[in-house]
Amino acid sequence: MKHKIGYNKLNRVAAHRKALLRNMATVLFKHERIVTTRAKAIETRRVAEKLITRAKVDSVHNRRIAAKKIQDEAVLAKLFTDIGPRFKERAGGYTRILRIGERAHDAADMVILELVDQKVDEKKAARSKRKAEKKAKAEKKAD
Repeated sequence: MKHKIGYNKLNRVAAHRKALLRNMATVLFKHERIVTTRAKAIETRRVAEKLITRAKVDSVHNRRIAAKKIQDEAVLAKLFTDIGPRFKERAGGYTRILRIGERAHDAADMVILELVDQKVDEKKAARSKRKAEKKAKAEKKAD
């Protein structure tokens, strides 16, 4: 039975697992989207969401706790100056997991782990808005 198992060990020793999750959280904050396996994404989500909750309040204490997990100073600064304030009004659920299929050689479930309020979405929205405006102009010209 699998009762009371709090996390997935990911077939790694504790030090390797902690390093993996810290690295994946750092890359997630740096690029705001990563492609990984489903099991790793679920575990990374737990780490990342706790760090984002800390980053919502910029204090020395919260920065030091986050710095234990994130070694890259530039990513840490981005977390507290950009990502944390972006989710200030949100109560939780800062990440989303989207399935993209199976990996070819071992059939592992592959997913995209991304932040919910992504800047890429804003660019796509602006691009689609420009396309709609062009289409409206073309229709107006045709009339």
